[in-house]
Amino acid sequence: MRQTVRRSIGACGLWLAGCLVATAAGAQTSGEGLSPTLAAIKSRHVVHLGYRESSPPFSFLDQANRPIGYSLELCEAIVEEIGAEVDDPALKIEYVKVTSDDRIPAVVQGKIDLECGSTTANAERAKQVAFSPLMFVAGTKLMVPKASTISAPKDLQGKTVVVTKGTTNEQAMHAVDKKFNLGLNIVTGSDHEQSYQMLVDGKVDAFATDDILLYGLITRHKSQDKFKVTGDYLSYDPYGIMFRKGEPQLAAVVERTFRKLGTNHDLVPLYNKWFVSRMPTGERMNVAISPQLEDAFKALDDSDGVSN
Repeated sequence: MRQTVRRSIGACGLWLAGCLVATAAGAQTSGEGLSPTLAAIKSRHVVHLGYRESSPPFSFLDQANRPIGYSLELCEAIVEEIGAEVDDPALKIEYVKVTSDDRIPAVVQGKIDLECGSTTANAERAKQVAFSPLMFVAGTKLMVPKASTISAPKDLQGKTVVVTKGTTNEQAMHAVDKKFNLGLNIVTGSDHEQSYQMLVDGKVDAFATDDILLYGLITRHKSQDKFKVTGDYLSYDPYGIMFRKGEPQLAAVVERTFRKLGTNHDLVPLYNKWFVSRMPTGERMNVAISPQLEDAFKALDDSDGVSN
């Protein structure tokens, strides 16, 4: 088990080739020749992983307040590959709490090296950060009380809807409001837990976020008899692990990690661990893998001889 640190990845030609290899090895040992993120990791012997407190089963806290989840396990696999890349197999991990609102600045400003949450990879965000290969597919839906008659956008006329600040769901609800002229009162929570609590307290009529996160919150709070997830998808949200843009070497490490997991057929079992089987905290999501995600995982399989 990786040690972790907590805080609230011709003869002349032969001679020349040998010199180049030796020089590259020496540079990598000292951190020279590495991309900025990898050089910083090598220097401090620590990888900073950004985690979310209330995004089960992707990234959340267990009973001992330790960060766990599907996304964190993927990030830990990337850390192993980073260790091989920088020749430091004993890298430590420091977990850094982020929110939906500050996660992108945390990556851009170097406060975290990898963001291991439930972040949608889209063109707008790709202008600031880079993303791993696809790790999940979700979409905006609504959580409402069991007795609610809300099941479609038209049912939201004049209603109050909470979204979590800094999410793509916030943009999706403003788009829905404009498209159907609903006169929505859209309010924000600082994180998913606060948004959920506003629905519990009756302050809002619906909570809009990615469907899998809604199911995760209902499962975590054992509130299946109180709330339901309803309606058609109001957005399409492909998830990825976030890291700094403009570092091809780091991007190659992340890509290589996913391809190795795909080749070893580890991705589907890892998915099942968090979405189908009982989680370490005792809850069970029981959400089977989607055909789209399974196809994406199969595409990462390099066992047919495609080079990394």
